[in-house]
Amino acid sequence: MTLDGKIPGGPISEKWERRKFENKLVNPANRRKYEIIIVGTGLAGSSAAAALGEQGYRVKLFCILDSPRRAHSISAQGGINAAKNYRNDGDSIYRLFYDTVKGGDYRAREANVYRLAQLSVDIIDQCVATGVPFAREYGGLLDNRSFGGAQLSRTFYARGQTGQQLLLGAYQSMLRQVDAGNVTLFPRREMLDLVVVDGQARGIVTRNLITGDLERHEGQAVLLCTGGYGPVYYLSTNAINSNVTAAWRAHKRGALFANPCFTQIHPTCIPVSGDHQSKLTLMSESLRNDGRVWVPRKKEDTRPPEQIPEEERDYYLERRYPSFGNLVPRDVASRAAKERADEGFGVGETGLSVYLDFKEAIDRLGVETIRARYDNLFEMYKHITAEDPYKVPMRIYPAIHYTMGGLWVDYNLQSTIPGLFVLGEANFSDHGANRLGASALMQGLADGYFIASYTVANYLAGASLSKVSTDHGAFKEAAATAQARIDQVLRVKGTRTVRQFHRDLGHIMWDYVGMARTESGLNAAIQKIRALRDDFWKDVAVSGEQSNLNPMLDYAGRVADYMEFAELLALDALHRNESCGGHFREEYQTPDGEARRDDDHYSYVGAWEFTGVGTQPVLHKEALEFQEVRPSQRSYK
Repeated sequence: MTLDGKIPGGPISEKWERRKFENKLVNPANRRKYEIIIVGTGLAGSSAAAALGEQGYRVKLFCILDSPRRAHSISAQGGINAAKNYRNDGDSIYRLFYDTVKGGDYRAREANVYRLAQLSVDIIDQCVATGVPFAREYGGLLDNRSFGGAQLSRTFYARGQTGQQLLLGAYQSMLRQVDAGNVTLFPRREMLDLVVVDGQARGIVTRNLITGDLERHEGQAVLLCTGGYGPVYYLSTNAINSNVTAAWRAHKRGALFANPCFTQIHPTCIPVSGDHQSKLTLMSESLRNDGRVWVPRKKEDTRPPEQIPEEERDYYLERRYPSFGNLVPRDVASRAAKERADEGFGVGETGLSVYLDFKEAIDRLGVETIRARYDNLFEMYKHITAEDPYKVPMRIYPAIHYTMGGLWVDYNLQSTIPGLFVLGEANFSDHGANRLGASALMQGLADGYFIASYTVANYLAGASLSKVSTDHGAFKEAAATAQARIDQVLRVKGTRTVRQFHRDLGHIMWDYVGMARTESGLNAAIQKIRALRDDFWKDVAVSGEQSNLNPMLDYAGRVADYMEFAELLALDALHRNESCGGHFREEYQTPDGEARRDDDHYSYVGAWEFTGVGTQPVLHKEALEFQEVRPSQRSYK
């Protein structure tokens, strides 16, 4: 299989305009003849439904929760990047493009990243038009703050609730189309399979999470907007209902899965406190604007932080990376925190945390300024830990947060299955091996509002689409496959809960495929994953029936998919003998502990073809070409 990214020719600044002009169009009067299925109602899904509904297409929108307002997009609190240069501090579309390519450790397509930077300026205008209450300066202009990986202020924000406010804007735009009759919303549905007819994506099979019924839905195109796969690690900052099932089932139908080992560790999370936790809480990266990260200079110093004098504190990010300080990219900050903890300088009862201290900022700016910027985040931290960050430093530690890998897509966001488009975090495309903070929201809205409406139209206008109903044999086969999977889970009647299996998988993934990876550890992880998967199918306990509300059955299906997907993630990490971004192999690091890439052998997208559970998948490579930004050793010093 030859992977064609379908990147248009010409200068990089003209590629997207060229593609828009080259694309075929669908006459407005004909759009109502097409039915488009969108799975997922976060930023990418809701904005795509709003845009396509506004254009006149008939859209079926599927939500795993009771309301799109509960999508995990609300958890991206800190802000959204855009190259508006309101601060007049040297920003530009090209600089945002450069920072993103560099931040991703030169493992993303240049053309995709440049388009993302171009569209960033339009996204802000669109969001303002939909009522997003961005923070403003005294004169009324939108305010900005800094984020990791940049030396300027380009991040637009709505206090510490940016993701929530952006989602409400997209949600309202989508509901307008529901009211107009262009979008039909199906809440509490989970996609269990993709239906492929004559090599084209033509529908999905879903489970009604209230009644347990399997439902078939036909369309001329399918858009997957189902987010990332972070909960394969069990403890992550992701919503508990986030999962890999829709993408994994599409992968088993022929969609290649790209770069699954590129998982992001966020440095600013509330630390693990015990096995009672089912998820971790993210403290926004925006806090690193005013918070200073430090550990005691003395190993295993158990004094309260306020009793440790300034000269006995190590502000290690400021010491190691003077140019960026506390705003180095997430992968760099995370590894630095782990190194300090491993060396015995960590704080807290477990020693697996570092301090994020706001005393200097409060003294300099005043408590009211800090409260205006971060109060909801401070209140959340206090509610969870019973510690007041206005008085004592926060304790933070890295945790799994975002996944840069996903289904492979070309420049048009189309997967290797014609008619299957993948948007937002569910695809692999724009972030390379590490996502810069405040860029996830940017990508989801760019894909949904501004890209999909052009590229889906081009597909529909040029595709030969036979008339298909849900009685077609492919729909019956997909429904039977989904039913067989459900029956298989219910037949086991074992003794161990689904959560126990998920927690055990998470321990394997974090210990061997987490922040630091080795060849021996990855080989051990693969064997442990296979053994745990065998145990799952022998001893998992799922009670109840299919034909009613059964959340544990739904959860079991997701964990079963994680048991298969985890092996692919570990295999991808094993084959990539280099360190880059969020993928850190201990064998491949510079003398001072930074990631060491191997551009001669691994400057490609690794896209995997499914060949069966437990069998070696086939690797396909899309070579990455860098014509604008010359790959070099990343340095934030």
